[in-house]
Amino acid sequence: MNLGWGLAARVRLGFGTHGAAETDPEFSRMDMITTQIKGRGITDPRVLVAMENVPRHEFVPPDLRSQAYEDDPLPIGHGQTISQPYIVALMTETLALNPQSRVLEIGTGSGYQAAVFGELAREVYSIEIIKPLAKTARQTLERLGYTNVHVRTGDGRQGWPEAAPFDAIAVTCAPDEIPSALPDQLREGGRLVIPVGPANAVQELVLLEKSHDGMKRISLIEVRFVPMTGRTDDS
Repeated sequence: MNLGWGLAARVRLGFGTHGAAETDPEFSRMDMITTQIKGRGITDPRVLVAMENVPRHEFVPPDLRSQAYEDDPLPIGHGQTISQPYIVALMTETLALNPQSRVLEIGTGSGYQAAVFGELAREVYSIEIIKPLAKTARQTLERLGYTNVHVRTGDGRQGWPEAAPFDAIAVTCAPDEIPSALPDQLREGGRLVIPVGPANAVQELVLLEKSHDGMKRISLIEVRFVPMTGRTDDS
């Protein structure tokens, strides 16, 4: 798709970018990639293709689908959100996935980040503490054909020990401190990206790289994520 031509054509025909975003998810997705993802320095071609392939509008509530490709997180119910597209792309690029990677995700939410991982990795294991969200995410991922993404309900602080070790771990909710079980489930040479900090405040997005010498910690950017909880929510 030639994005520049598409935008010019819509303007000539009397459609603004807002109108296009509401009526043409493919156009909106390409515009998102150009302005929000590439425009902020994401360069990994595999990540860009994955973001292009995943229909974000399928992972938001129907009444918010016209906003699916905007530069914002969106509510998905139960006090949770789907992350801002740029943050999804940044976390994905930071993990440096390859087609043989095995990924653990803590905080499935709507399933969008898991789908992006599913485009890039061999297997994705995703844990969601809120049962209705886990159920909906599983149904959406199955409907869209992501057979390599496995979702279960549970306390993400404990990880998924029977499927460990993982090449990469992504946490999409913020604990005050990094749960010790997660680095333990990372293989040597693996990467863990996680927001750390208090609820309802600025947090630090952290990258941990595991080697035979221990863990190297790298601070990435300031972020705001929903807090990590430690109990299974049936509501």
